Amino acid sequence: MAEMTTTNRKAEITAEPGKQEITIRRVFDAPRELVFRAHLDADAIRQWWGPAKYKNIIDKLEARSGGAWRFVQADTDGSEYGFHGVFHDVTSPERIVQTFEFEGMPGHVSLETATFEEQDGKTLATFSSVFQSVEDRDGMLQSGMEGGMNEGFNRLDALLESAK
Repeated sequence: MAEMTTTNRKAEITAEPGKQEITIRRVFDAPRELVFRAHLDADAIRQWWGPAKYKNIIDKLEARSGGAWRFVQADTDGSEYGFHGVFHDVTSPERIVQTFEFEGMPGHVSLETATFEEQDGKTLATFSSVFQSVEDRDGMLQSGMEGGMNEGFNRLDALLESAK
């Protein structure tokens, strides 16, 4: 694999008080087909999903409407953190609708919609997560997800750059 240079951009996060939703917007300097594929390809996900301090294990990835997914992040101490969900809609290269559940907090499921819009050779990705309660949404915001997400997206930038 080619050497990757990591950028350091931040996603725009919107979480209105009293609402159960988080909206994240991020521009990637790559065509939307590449950005879309990187969200559903096991090899790509292993390389960019979440903080670099974790090894990503793709336990299951059925990237189709009705398919299931499960990813595990493992740290150097051997601790593992599982995440899983179900794909409700996969429309290439425009949209992915899926559920998301952290196995460390079972029963707290969010519905996530990712859309990918081509903009002059770049891609505007918009991620909307709807939680079961405002408390669940606030818990996600307080979990450190912003730092891990931005680190993962910056790693995705590098992966996309090497794929162009």
